[in-house]
Amino acid sequence: MTKAQLRKAAKQVAAKGRKAQGERTRKAILEAAVHIASAEGLEGLTIGRLALELSMSKSGLFAHFGSKEDLQVATVEAARAIFINEVIRPAFETAQGLLRLWKLCDIWLAYVQSGVFRGGCFFAAAAAEFDSRPGPVRDRIAEIMKEWLSTLRTAIIEAQKAGQLNTDLDATQLAFEFNSLELGANWAFQLYGDRSAFTRAREAMRERLSRYATTAGVSLLSLSKQKTTRVRP
Repeated sequence: MTKAQLRKAAKQVAAKGRKAQGERTRKAILEAAVHIASAEGLEGLTIGRLALELSMSKSGLFAHFGSKEDLQVATVEAARAIFINEVIRPAFETAQGLLRLWKLCDIWLAYVQSGVFRGGCFFAAAAAEFDSRPGPVRDRIAEIMKEWLSTLRTAIIEAQKAGQLNTDLDATQLAFEFNSLELGANWAFQLYGDRSAFTRAREAMRERLSRYATTAGVSLLSLSKQKTTRVRP
């Protein structure tokens, strides 16, 4: 190998190292950002606040995010990735139908109760903060909330197709009700520290499912009651 080729190879290795380091730094920044934003709001998320949290220079943070809005949108995306990993993926390991629907709701409640985010459900807080603020941040939050409602609705329809829920059930309505119960439990827990809110939410969901379950669905509900997700300490 010639000297020129060696220099080129060394530059490529150095460039890859800098890229990997940059990706690790960005990941660390966003991990801190989602916790700050869940507790203090996305508007409270500033370069200065993050620099203090991470003991980094402001110039180092600016290199990763060109503006406060870029930082906010990136933080929303990071929170979505965490939500998918914590709630969606584990629930989708369960077969389609009533058990998957229950798992989606049960894991969501456990994920809030166990404090995955410092300030409770990231998207409950972000939606309340940005619901009347037009712009890219609000638009992305709205899209992600629609994704969640659509996921619940699809799980309900799959349970209907599997013969586990009555077909006259309005899937959109039930998805709305379940989401409302989840947000209500998050609110009671964050404002009052009321852990019993999660039990009440689960009981309300189970009552709704029992009302519309077929014979096959009732037996699955009995099975799901024995498999409530354990909350991490």
